[in-house]
Amino acid sequence: MKAAVFHAPGNITCDTVDDPKIEDSNDIILKITSTAICGSDLHIYSGGIPQARPMVMGHEFMGIVEEVGKNIGHLKVGDRVVVPFPVACGSCFFCQHDLPTACEHSNEENYGPEGGILTEKGGGLFGYTDLYGGYNGGQAQYVRVPYANFGPRKVADSLTDEQVLFLTDIFPTGYTGVMWADLKGGETVAIFGAGPVGSMAVKSAMLYNAKKIIVIDTLQYRLDQIKRLTGCETILWNDADETVQQIREMTDGRGADVCIDAVGFEPERNFLDRAKAVVNFEKGSIKVFEACMSAVRRGGFVSILGVYPVNYDNFKVGQLFDKGITIKAGQAPVHPIIDTLMNYVETGQVKLDDIITHRLSLDEVSKGYEIFDKKEDGCVKVVLDPWK
Repeated sequence: MKAAVFHAPGNITCDTVDDPKIEDSNDIILKITSTAICGSDLHIYSGGIPQARPMVMGHEFMGIVEEVGKNIGHLKVGDRVVVPFPVACGSCFFCQHDLPTACEHSNEENYGPEGGILTEKGGGLFGYTDLYGGYNGGQAQYVRVPYANFGPRKVADSLTDEQVLFLTDIFPTGYTGVMWADLKGGETVAIFGAGPVGSMAVKSAMLYNAKKIIVIDTLQYRLDQIKRLTGCETILWNDADETVQQIREMTDGRGADVCIDAVGFEPERNFLDRAKAVVNFEKGSIKVFEACMSAVRRGGFVSILGVYPVNYDNFKVGQLFDKGITIKAGQAPVHPIIDTLMNYVETGQVKLDDIITHRLSLDEVSKGYEIFDKKEDGCVKVVLDPWK
């Protein structure tokens, strides 16, 4: 089969690899009909999250059931499904407590309670390095889906692939950042990052009846797109202090009720930012998270959706304490919320596919990663067709 294979940072190509096989009675084999490149895939592409051996990329995918293990009861060959990005067993302590990304069984080699940098990670993820289980991903023509009695959700024939594809990751992730903050309606939400996850956070804040939504990004074309799609207010980031001041001016000096970091550890950085990271033995930067801490009001809420894989010095615990900020972070618990989100799509309360800017064949995956990484050609979201 054809698959997008990571070989080294900056080198992902469409290769011919062996077809996946049923390895466990709870597996299914899925024929992929649609898949996408995620912003977190770029952390592997850049080398920010290490991967030594070649592996098939991708955790945003859906398709048609091709083969089922003998213990699969609710799915049959020919069913069309969408698959959450975490690999989760459904039966362990954490899965039973709605925390599938902490699954105790899907990443046995590197799992642990500490949450370390290179060991003691959480549960498995599709196509997301050996640190997270080493599962081949879905930027391919076929993929093996473990624990298939728990993860995949059937898709109605009335819905197109593109209408539901982003239920795999970016919509649940954006929604989680808003859900964690427990909005009651009428709040001001500042979202840092106008990429795919930030865009989904905007749509989610609208579902929660936020009064004012402010989106911050370094690229005007991304701000223009999300403003056109949602009518939100926007700020072009030039400087952190200036951006925070603008948010305060838009909120009677208090700051936003909720700030969402949808960027993570690889924002755009200048020479001094990069030099500081080298001196401190850090990878990337927490400048966006720090801006959220400053831009949120006293007693406000900060959601961290962007990836932060390492530790950072000079964390502003004094500011956190003095302002009484509540922080929540981590990967989205897709399984407990995907059915609710599917209903939003089915009833037309939210539209997900309008952020797609590029539709490419799987053969063009190298180009897809390059333009997404370099933010060329107005790229916001790339969807790949494995059979084109």
